[in-house]
Amino acid sequence: MEGTAVPRRLSSGPRPWEVATVTAVTRETPSVRTIGLAVPSWPGHRAGQHLDVRLTAEDGYSAERSYSIAAAADDPVAITVERLDDGEVSPYLTEDLRVGDQLEIRGPVGGYFVWETADGGPLLLAAGGSGIVPLRAILRQREHSGSDVPVRLLYSARTLSELIYRNELDGQHDGVEISYTLTREQLAGWAGYARRVDRAVLAETAWPEGKHPLAFVCGPTSFVETVATGLVALGYEPGRVKTERFGGTGGP
Repeated sequence: MEGTAVPRRLSSGPRPWEVATVTAVTRETPSVRTIGLAVPSWPGHRAGQHLDVRLTAEDGYSAERSYSIAAAADDPVAITVERLDDGEVSPYLTEDLRVGDQLEIRGPVGGYFVWETADGGPLLLAAGGSGIVPLRAILRQREHSGSDVPVRLLYSARTLSELIYRNELDGQHDGVEISYTLTREQLAGWAGYARRVDRAVLAETAWPEGKHPLAFVCGPTSFVETVATGLVALGYEPGRVKTERFGGTGGP
């Protein structure tokens, strides 16, 4: 797709629940799986949106959770799920689900935390833990569209083994700069940061505010608040710092 292509106009109204078929299950880390889905009536999505998943037990009890879409607009639908030990939905999705199984889903949802080629940049993407998922969709959208918008990604995780999409991210080139920080354990020879993201880390990794950057920040609430506050303190326009929070396993 050319970078000047006109974005698809997607319906903003509520979508009904529908049945999706699992087409692939990919292990990303010991606790994270990416699930590919075939959705017959999918209307299309934008990078950064999410969808709802509903599981229903034989006794009629149901549980719903929202998951970021891990795919660019032209990719088949996929979600990346982190197992939460006390979760009602994620253990099934990450341990029991198999190719050919079916899920009830509803979406796409959300129109704020999205990026399209016309939005420009430069882009600052800041992820804490599984907050990398919608940012991966943005990176893929940039690649698929042929955009040359420069990107800086700051990704915080607890340990090296918990970096999701690491091989894919390490293969990013052509205008994408990536900085990692590990907050709990670092192997010998680790060259990245070794602490939680703070204002000093942001000052070293973020675009200067004079470049009028557009920032997307996703992760646990504490991470998002620290990064968003830090960016505004560095001179970023609050309206150009888009945030999305999730209730995961705590700060990375």
